[in-house]
Amino acid sequence: MVFSAAQLIRRDGVSATGMREVAAHARAPRGSLQHYFPGGKEQLVNEAVAWAGRYAGNRVARFLAAMSEPPTPSRLFAAMVQQWTDEFQTAGFASGCPVAAATVDCAESTGSTRAAAADAFATWNAPVARALTSMGVPAAQAPSLATLMISTLEGAILISRAEHDIRALTTVAQQLGPLLDGCVATTP
Repeated sequence: MVFSAAQLIRRDGVSATGMREVAAHARAPRGSLQHYFPGGKEQLVNEAVAWAGRYAGNRVARFLAAMSEPPTPSRLFAAMVQQWTDEFQTAGFASGCPVAAATVDCAESTGSTRAAAADAFATWNAPVARALTSMGVPAAQAPSLATLMISTLEGAILISRAEHDIRALTTVAQQLGPLLDGCVATTP
């Protein structure tokens, strides 16, 4: 049900995602929602957002493992961007990031969802920062560089969905790549 909630939130937003739709999407009895989510929709949304943060964080290791060339910050960012480029080209522009959707819909009205979204971004940021450090980015700079990568990607996802075009995604990968690689410390 958490996965189904994340999928519906990324497509329709939090406001348009109802508990009945989640149960139907998950092919679960509606009564199970009250059993597993006694905190109601807010709890379900928060768990879906947390799941999305873990999913994005776990993707970092998969991106690195799939690289045929030695990992670099620009290659990692290109892989992060490519995931969305591929999705938009094959499935269309109907769905975005569930964490971003929850942030837009609930950040001011629901404190627990704002906190869940912040935690989800932090959960994603940490493995990106660790990967950057392993590639030679100074440890003090890696977390802020990871934030730059994630926030740039999220913005490009929004623009791509608005334009129904992957231009923003390809642009950020091309333009940010050299800056990212320039952050790798050179050894004398």
